[in-house]
Amino acid sequence: MTHLKCLREVRVLPRNQAGGADVVVAAFDRMSTDVVTALRRVGSEIGKPIVLIVDELKDDELLLAVECRVVAVLPRTAISDGTLPRIVRTAAEGGAALSPDRLGELFAHMERLWQLVPRRSGLRATELAGREIEVLRLIAEGWETAEIANKLCYSERTVKNILYGITRRLNLRNRSHAVACALRAGII
Repeated sequence: MTHLKCLREVRVLPRNQAGGADVVVAAFDRMSTDVVTALRRVGSEIGKPIVLIVDELKDDELLLAVECRVVAVLPRTAISDGTLPRIVRTAAEGGAALSPDRLGELFAHMERLWQLVPRRSGLRATELAGREIEVLRLIAEGWETAEIANKLCYSERTVKNILYGITRRLNLRNRSHAVACALRAGII
């Protein structure tokens, strides 16, 4: 793996300076369990976006790559003089680079995953206010009502009213049901 520092230019950094990189460029022939392990390790240790250069990437491996902090996928044959530096700059600025067909695959994967999420409660992020999401997040972390009120500078009655409002409006049984639905929907 090569680590790149992106300022106004793209520079290759030695491995021992990888922590100073803005983007990691990783090149492999194909995805394998060893590659996924390496990408996960680098993603967690360095915490920077990864540009993946790979000769062969199967459809079902794309989502796995994205889970490993990969923000760009390029076949070696697509790399020309200016392509890699441009993609690295895009990744350093928070962007992503996938070919239109790969982007379509990613959206198809996401659509399939979205359909697996139970929708009985109809819970969507747009249906919850920020303070409702924060209260659910704290409940999921095991905080009691009094602790939540203290942390958010609310009264206990306000926290209880927020929970009552969520469960009543969305036809949920209790606070545990609300947290479970929020977790399944990816809201918290």
